[in-house]
Amino acid sequence: MQLKRVVVTGLGALTPIGNNIQEYWEGLKSGKSGAAPITYYDTEKFKTKFACELKNFNAEDYFDRKEARKLDRFAQYALVSSDEAIIDSGLDLDKIDKFRVGVIWGAGIGGLETFQNEMLNFAAGDGTPRFNPFFIPKMIADIAPGNISIKHGFMGPNYTTVSACASSANAMIDALNYIRLGHCDVIVTGGSEAAVTIAGMGGFNAMHALSTLNESPETASRPFDATRDGFVLGEGAGALILEEYEHAKARGANIYAEIVGGGMSSDAYHMTAPHPDGIGVVRVMENCLRDAGLKPEDVDAINTHGTSTPLGDVAELKAITKVFGAHAKNININSTKSMTGHLLGAAGAIEAIASILAMKYSLVPPTINHTTVDENIDPSLNLTLNKAQKREVNVAMSNTFGFGGHNACVVFKKIS
Repeated sequence: MQLKRVVVTGLGALTPIGNNIQEYWEGLKSGKSGAAPITYYDTEKFKTKFACELKNFNAEDYFDRKEARKLDRFAQYALVSSDEAIIDSGLDLDKIDKFRVGVIWGAGIGGLETFQNEMLNFAAGDGTPRFNPFFIPKMIADIAPGNISIKHGFMGPNYTTVSACASSANAMIDALNYIRLGHCDVIVTGGSEAAVTIAGMGGFNAMHALSTLNESPETASRPFDATRDGFVLGEGAGALILEEYEHAKARGANIYAEIVGGGMSSDAYHMTAPHPDGIGVVRVMENCLRDAGLKPEDVDAINTHGTSTPLGDVAELKAITKVFGAHAKNININSTKSMTGHLLGAAGAIEAIASILAMKYSLVPPTINHTTVDENIDPSLNLTLNKAQKREVNVAMSNTFGFGGHNACVVFKKIS
């Protein structure tokens, strides 16, 4: 069976460094930090008092008040970013076969704030279960793609992938394969997350996963730096329109890139820690290259998972050296989490978008906040430190890993 080619024809982003694609790119190329003191709740008793919140996001700019109250923030973010991507794609929704348009969306947690608030309200009451009738539909992770499809009438496959921080990368891989196999013409994919909450911050603090550099939030996300002490939690969404190549070409669509492969693997090692030798990460990149029909030396740039954790960053770079060998030093390696923080289930989507934009503009965004060399990291690797680097990027890879040992990798190529 001849697999169909799949291309990216629309992008949408809602991030801590920009509330649309253009703002996001400006933030990326300038090395902007999205970290700042938390505004959503009183952090006095919390170990970590900062995060990468969205800036200047008002739900009522996008939804009427009644509609906004029915949506958890993660679903609001999904709708806003997917709307931008659909508009960007130029799709005429009145002329396409909506039975062949799907929505496959990633969310690692879903409506955490909704769950938290309902439980707090119940605990503060007299024990009578007075729950909001929208409690369950606001909370469940699959409600984001459900709402996208309801809004636009898309009647193809519709579901959520949940694999912790790999969720939206898994969503993109599923979307790629549905189109490749001829089941769909178009799929809206990506991911969203809104875990900057009392429960989210408290839970990650209890795991000692978050940075506690409260004196300098804007520099706390420092992947590959010897002084890194944990990740910075972020929130937002990224959306991509994936489309069968001939379908896109027939309507004269603007094509950003071709998505040529996706790989998955499992560490099968630990609930939260990566395998120290990066065995699962080696395998996921090899699987991705094999799926794409590419050689290691074809890759120009890798946006790493790069969360700024002591163990994870070293394991991933060891894996890159093993997979790419001598060519590893020729690759621009970066971590855009240094700017956006870690968007959990939305990370794969916004980082894939960063890779696509690096190809479009021939500019690799920097890994910011690096000041101290880590002796455990190969000094010959180009980690794109502190400043964006001009480079022709023909093939770009994006890595995303999640608690539970879930590894996902996608690779994009300039269209030819």
